[in-house]
Amino acid sequence: MDKVNILGVKVDMVNISEAADKIMDFFDEDRLHTVFTPNSEIIMAAYRDSSFADILNSADLLTADGIGVVYASKILKKPIKERAAGYDIACRVLEKLDGSEHKLYLFGGKPGVAEKAMANLLKKYKNLKIAGLRNGYFKKEEEADIVKDINESGADIVFVCLGAPLQEKWITRHKDELNAKVAMGIGGSLDVFAGTAERAPDVFCKLGLEWFYRLCKEPSRAGRMMDLPKFGMTVITKGKKYKQD
Repeated sequence: MDKVNILGVKVDMVNISEAADKIMDFFDEDRLHTVFTPNSEIIMAAYRDSSFADILNSADLLTADGIGVVYASKILKKPIKERAAGYDIACRVLEKLDGSEHKLYLFGGKPGVAEKAMANLLKKYKNLKIAGLRNGYFKKEEEADIVKDINESGADIVFVCLGAPLQEKWITRHKDELNAKVAMGIGGSLDVFAGTAERAPDVFCKLGLEWFYRLCKEPSRAGRMMDLPKFGMTVITKGKKYKQD
């Protein structure tokens, strides 16, 4: 797959459909594959922290979750076709899992969220196989038991919804211990599946204004949103220094 190097993070130039197809292909290989979906904030965090950048670049699939990442690719003359958000990819994967033999594990959210998500997903995808679930509140010493539970469930794919960078670091830390074929870090998607969080209406997503909708709903995010203009300026002033293969 072709990639675009955005401030040291090598993002795959795939759309939602292509990303979902690639994930389904991973089931044919006998190892864990990691899937991360960085937005502008996450790439800025990786720009500041080379060890986090290394984690992102170790992924088998790295997609553009954020219109800012798509715009950055255009500035760098290697345009990504469309925003491929983790939630949208997960929905497309769920459609493909429905009726297949592959089993899903839900990991993340506050206590009770994974249960609500499972109930809603099983209503929508009648033949989906959910092997297990676990909330995202745990202590360091509990991680081995979480890995054991995932492995004993027989899950082929794990939706890890712990938020960045915790989910990416958790997956990377345990990727040699997990028996699943795919681990996807998809942030707050579990809350959306559960109905405890609302995604921006389609019109905002299509206009690239999901960030604005979220800011209006959660004004406390204003500080974090400052990374968006910083990201844009950094791509403009320093982005071309990174080699495009």
